Amino acid sequence: MTRLYVHPLAVRIWHWINALGFVALIVTGVQIRYVDLINWMTFATAVSVHNAVGWVLIGNYFVWLLFYVFTDRIRVYHPDLNPARQWRDSLRQLAYYGYGIFKGAANPHRPAVLRKFNPVQGVIYQLVMMLLVPLQFYTGVLLWDLDRFAGSVEFFGGVRVVANVHVLLFVFFVAFILVHPYLASLGHSPSAHFRAMITGHEEIEDEADAQGATPLAASATARQPAGHSPSG
Repeated sequence: MTRLYVHPLAVRIWHWINALGFVALIVTGVQIRYVDLINWMTFATAVSVHNAVGWVLIGNYFVWLLFYVFTDRIRVYHPDLNPARQWRDSLRQLAYYGYGIFKGAANPHRPAVLRKFNPVQGVIYQLVMMLLVPLQFYTGVLLWDLDRFAGSVEFFGGVRVVANVHVLLFVFFVAFILVHPYLASLGHSPSAHFRAMITGHEEIEDEADAQGATPLAASATARQPAGHSPSG
């Protein structure tokens, strides 16, 4: 078993602030959206907490962005510049997720310090972190003060359009938060990736060990990192 230090302290702090913050936004967002059906807290409390956590996460996002942009670690999000190889490796990874993992096959992706994401993860996380998260924050800011940002709201089609985009992204992130723990459990043990996001070290099974495992054992031990947090 090889141990790789793939999650620097700054990334781990960002990850857990982001994870807990998004859970708080989801809980308060549900209360705000369904005020007549749910009574977890008062509407005023939900709005105040939602707004405060939102601003914290916006600041946290820029910490993440600056860290990755000004270090070589931004490369972990870069897809293979060879389209044919990127497509081939992505299909192999999807085949592993959809079939191979249930047959005890080894993960085709071998993680490295600057290649912690497999080809599918890299594309998805880049889309999430560079487009969907900023769009969620932007629509949230517009809804935070409709008077101040009235011009921008009207430019994008009015309050209904902005609110619907915000809610649709909310639904996506709810699904992401629900699926993420499952994907994170697909290491050589169910808790391996969770420990890695605390210690910073991923435990990578050696190829010889993976190839020598029985199909039943391999299904529990031959899996490599399959999920990390809205990113990081």
